[in-house]
Amino acid sequence: MAIWNLGSINADMVYAMPHLPAAGETLAALSLDRFLGGKGANMSVAATRAGSGVHHIGAVGPDGAWAIDRLSAYGVGTDHIAQVEVPTGHAIIAVEPEGENQIILFPGANRALSQEQVAEALSQADSGDILVLQNETSMQAEAAQQGRQKGMRVCYAAAPFDADAVQAVLPYLDFLILNEVEAQQLQQATGKEPGELGIKDVIITLGSRGARHIDGVTGTVRDVPALPVKPVDTTGAGDTFTGFVLSGLDLGLNIAEAMEQASCAGALMVTRRGTADVIPTLDEVQAAAF
Repeated sequence: MAIWNLGSINADMVYAMPHLPAAGETLAALSLDRFLGGKGANMSVAATRAGSGVHHIGAVGPDGAWAIDRLSAYGVGTDHIAQVEVPTGHAIIAVEPEGENQIILFPGANRALSQEQVAEALSQADSGDILVLQNETSMQAEAAQQGRQKGMRVCYAAAPFDADAVQAVLPYLDFLILNEVEAQQLQQATGKEPGELGIKDVIITLGSRGARHIDGVTGTVRDVPALPVKPVDTTGAGDTFTGFVLSGLDLGLNIAEAMEQASCAGALMVTRRGTADVIPTLDEVQAAAF
């Protein structure tokens, strides 16, 4: 089995701030770090570090060879990452002392993926493989449809949230992951509760309160509590959770076991500053004494 990730690749410029700037405020940063990021890259690294074989489908610009090299060094399959003329995506991230953040995102090359590129990559996937998508690239609905036709398990991480983008992929999904606010927005857009969308598995992340699984077939609801830690940076924690959940399922864990492992990974992640480069390994997660 394998995980195929149609996902964004960004350069994350992380500024440590005394507080998050208000509108019109000029505020000096305390420090600057550059990390590999993007929701897609984060999920690929997380799932790889959790033990799965991951193939990343994406794009970078002429300035993005370093990102491909770094993903490859982390063990992510990079054969399906195109180099295009549009600049590599990047994010400007402000983080305050308690770990909350503000993010400005430039999609760049992430929106330059072609239907031919996605079709060629997924032609090499097998039935039963996992396909994961996020709303930071082009070709989401096309990939979801092709994945469903191939018998893949199609998952959508609904961020950054856009009601139209989510509804375009809903008919093809087996798995939907979104946060509490996104779940409310989707309910407003569709008029349906998350468990009524016709999707087999829905996970709603609840921040410090943990995460909730809704079985779309039986209606069963299961909550997994968050682990108590002192956060220093929440950036990438949700992506880490998603990558570990999908890897757990890929490697044969049931949904409860996968969520518990992912919750621990997410808790470790918020104690670290950075994004893909600092995602914990499975050994670190299993050794964590929470």
